[in-house]
Amino acid sequence: MTSAADGGVIVSRSDADTEAVGSGLASRLEAGSRVLLYGDLGAGKTALVRGLAAGLGIDPDEVSSPTFTLVQEYRGGRLPLFHVDLYRLAPGEVDDLGLDALAADGVLAIEWAERMPRDDAGAIHVRLEHAGEDVRRIAIDGDGPPPMAGE
Repeated sequence: MTSAADGGVIVSRSDADTEAVGSGLASRLEAGSRVLLYGDLGAGKTALVRGLAAGLGIDPDEVSSPTFTLVQEYRGGRLPLFHVDLYRLAPGEVDDLGLDALAADGVLAIEWAERMPRDDAGAIHVRLEHAGEDVRRIAIDGDGPPPMAGE
């Protein structure tokens, strides 16, 4: 894994690298933290959430994509982790999930955050993109969705 000087973009060469990024990020999270994940299918969003789990002291093997259940809850670490997948929802349906209430008690990680009906300025935004066969670029920003190459 390498960190580039251009805007803090991290280059991940494996799922293990992506999980390590998530674990490092988890070390600075507290109750109420929200991590919004952006990226195409297979970009590594769930791998990053496995890293968040590990960094919070939760067994990362328990983490799976909540595409059909919408919300997975993981406990047993220093904070609970609520893992949300908005892939199958329209923006109008997102408000019905009550995500604000979940976020208050633990860490909220949201895949497909671009489907949220409005920006969450206080959240940590993580953009993952393909950069080759097993290579991913990861940009992390606490002040809005980070741009990637070409944006």
